[in-house]
Amino acid sequence: MAEFLATPLGTFLLIVVQCVGIVAFVMISLLFLVYGDRKIWAAVQMRRGPNVVGAFGILQSVADALKYVVKEIVVPAGSDKFVFFLAPMLSFVLAILAWAVIPFDSGWVLSDINVAILFVFAISSLEVYGVIMGGWASNSKYPFLGSLRSAAQMISYEVSLGLIIVGVIISTGSLNFSDIVAAQEGDFGLFNWYWLPHLPMVVLFFVSALAETNRPPFDLPEAESELVAGFMVEYSSTPYLLFMAGEYIAIFLMCALISLLFFGGWLSPIPFIADGWWWMVGKMWVFFFLFAMVKAIVPRYRYDQLMRIGWKVFLPLSIGWVVIVSFLAKFEVLGGFWARWAIGG
Repeated sequence: MAEFLATPLGTFLLIVVQCVGIVAFVMISLLFLVYGDRKIWAAVQMRRGPNVVGAFGILQSVADALKYVVKEIVVPAGSDKFVFFLAPMLSFVLAILAWAVIPFDSGWVLSDINVAILFVFAISSLEVYGVIMGGWASNSKYPFLGSLRSAAQMISYEVSLGLIIVGVIISTGSLNFSDIVAAQEGDFGLFNWYWLPHLPMVVLFFVSALAETNRPPFDLPEAESELVAGFMVEYSSTPYLLFMAGEYIAIFLMCALISLLFFGGWLSPIPFIADGWWWMVGKMWVFFFLFAMVKAIVPRYRYDQLMRIGWKVFLPLSIGWVVIVSFLAKFEVLGGFWARWAIGG
C-alpha cells in the first residue's frame, strides 16, 4: 500500500480522498450548524424551534435543503443569466476552498503551506465578488444596494482582521497555522495560548469576524427592514441555498481561525490531558455558539455606525496593537511572552 501511495496515481487518489473528507466534514457540519443556530435562537426567544422532522427536529436542515433543491429556479427577465448563476457558485466554492489549509491536528491538514494565513485571506477577499456579482446580475436596485454595502463592509473589516493577525504572526514568526499552534504549547495549558498575551485583540477579532461574514448584528447587506434580504432578494431555490451555505461555511471558518490563532487549536486546555482533533472541533462549536448568541440577543446596528466602528475604532486600535506587540516581542518582555519564534518557527 505504501508503495502504491508513493506513485503519482496513488498520490492523486490520496489527495482526492482527503478533499472529499474535508468537504464531507464541512457539509455535514453545515446541517448541524443551521439546526444549532435555529435551536439557540428559539431557546433565547423561549420557543421550541425545529422539533418535528426527525428526532428532536435534527433532520429539519436536511428537509430544508431538499426543499430548496427541488423548487423551481426563478430568474429575473432582465438579469445577466451567466453572472446570475456564477455568483452563488463562486461564493460556495471559495468558502470551501479556504479549508484546504486548516489543520485539525498535528499533520491533519490537506496543504500545510508556509503562507497559510495569506492563502485564507486571499480566498476570503475574493468572496466579496460573489456578493457583488449576485447583486449586479439581478438587474434590480435593492440587490445592488445590498451588494455595495457588503463590498464596503467586508473590505473595511478585512483590514482590522489582517492587522490583528499580524500581531500573532509577530509573536510566532510564521504564517503557518501548525507553527502558530505549536507556539502556544506549554506546561500551563490554556494559559500558554495566545488569548492571554493578545487579549484585547481577541474581542476585536470576534466582532470583526461577525462583520466580515455579514452576521447579525452586522447583517446590513441583507437587512430585511430596508433592503428586503439585500443581494439575495432575487434568488430562489438552489442558487439561494448556495449563498446561504457559503455564508455558514465562512462563519465556521472564522470559528476555526479563532481556535487556531488564539485558543491553541487542537491543544488540550489541561496539560495532563491528551491533545487531539476533538479539541479543535469542540472549540469551533463553542465559538459558533457565541456567534449564534450574538445573533439572538444583540440588536442590529445602523450602517453608519458599522462603518464608523470599523474605520475610527478598530483600525486605530489594531494598528496600535501591532506597534505595541512589535516592541514587546523585540525586547522579549516577560521572558518572551510575546516572542515565541524558537517554539513556533
